[in-house]
Amino acid sequence: MSRRPVLLLLASGLLAAAPTARPREYTLPADSVPAALAGPQGEVIVNNCMGCHSLDYITSQPKGKGSQFWRDAVIKMINVYGAPIDPADLDALTAALQTQG
Repeated sequence: MSRRPVLLLLASGLLAAAPTARPREYTLPADSVPAALAGPQGEVIVNNCMGCHSLDYITSQPKGKGSQFWRDAVIKMINVYGAPIDPADLDALTAALQTQG
């Protein structure tokens, strides 16, 4: 037996199943601001980071990283990933992230 009939049978089986497939809907949880990011210092993080990251992702970052680590991370987000972070927010964002992680 050649492989061609098997492939045709598989393809026809997939095509036959297609009309019965239905789209699924998922309800994602609302992205609320974690308590750690409440207040003015957390606001700069929410305003600059939430467009690309979940807020839980930000609060779960390793603790004890210094200011230079966070400054380099923010600069990388801007230069490598094109994050729309206002350069005027760099110092405030770095300080806020340092207190979170």
